[in-house]
Amino acid sequence: MSTWPVLIVGAGKIGRALAAMLADTGDYAVTIADRDAAALANAARPGVATEVVDVADEDALVAALSDKKAVLSAAPFFLTETIARAAKRAGAHYLDLTEDVASTKAVRALAEGAETAFAPQCGLAPGFVSIAGHDLAKRFDTLDTLTMRVGALPRFPTNALKYNLTWSTDGLINEYCEPCEAVVNGKPTLVQPLEGYENFTLDGVTYEAFNTSGGLGSLSETLAGKVQNLRYLTTRYPGHRDIMRMLLQDLGMKDRRDLMREVLETAVPMTRQDVVLIFITASGTKGDLHEQDSAVYRVTAQEFAGDTWSAIQCTTSAGVCTALDLMRAGKIATRGLIKQEDIALDTFLANRFGRIFASGAATPASVATTAPRAAA
Repeated sequence: MSTWPVLIVGAGKIGRALAAMLADTGDYAVTIADRDAAALANAARPGVATEVVDVADEDALVAALSDKKAVLSAAPFFLTETIARAAKRAGAHYLDLTEDVASTKAVRALAEGAETAFAPQCGLAPGFVSIAGHDLAKRFDTLDTLTMRVGALPRFPTNALKYNLTWSTDGLINEYCEPCEAVVNGKPTLVQPLEGYENFTLDGVTYEAFNTSGGLGSLSETLAGKVQNLRYLTTRYPGHRDIMRMLLQDLGMKDRRDLMREVLETAVPMTRQDVVLIFITASGTKGDLHEQDSAVYRVTAQEFAGDTWSAIQCTTSAGVCTALDLMRAGKIATRGLIKQEDIALDTFLANRFGRIFASGAATPASVATTAPRAAA
């Protein structure tokens, strides 16, 4: 199988991990592009080429993609459509990590009739969680509820937010502010972010979870008419949601997102000592029995390519690298739209990148949840 030349757009935390993960295999000729020369200098490593490109300039991206088989977008969500248009013009496969609903609709439109593949939302959430959630849903004859909870959490929280920055600050704020897709009583609907609050205890540790935008990906469409209640919730330690709601809603910072980003990036440190927790529950009927099944994955920081990478870097990168690897091997479609839940869980976990999740699969010793309630 030939080496694939690929372009990664964005030299931030996730872009650097993507480049290291792919280059380490020897099966990909990796170039990472960014308009920030200093960020590219930090991303430089053996086997990874760097290129200064104005990634907001569609024509510049088309030129950078002239000899590439695929582009992986690790750029902020507001650049998604520009990068996807450039990929289509250049005839390159397109993969991204965005949780943004509006830009994903634009990517889906570009995928119509395309000669190359368009795989949006193939990181962690949306991404792997859709694959795992869909696998759980398929075990039921009739499906009542499917609730997917995902959190990238510091292992050693010390501030009032009980949180450290681990990925895109713009993406974090966006998912806390935008309407959230859900299915309620069998009907697709939009619910408000930071609401739908619940507590749960998993193996003796208490967490909170609440609505955030984008995590469902295309699953609400895939399960339309098959599930009564479908929700995606972000998981945090108790108390986080109330502080974020005060900042974003009570103090109006949802309308001053640049200021909110500055506050968070100034006051809240990043950490590599994190854990990604995925907790999915489904209930419905199997034959004449009403049952509930759960799936739990925990992933902590990993070492590869000579460095230590945070859990969120590992899981997000593994999601998109697995999709690319399966595409290269001809195990998934190579043209048109690819939805994450089209990928079988067993196929994903057997992949060399997907094994990061397989190693974190666990059976919960004990689980207790409260009934969901509206925000107080």
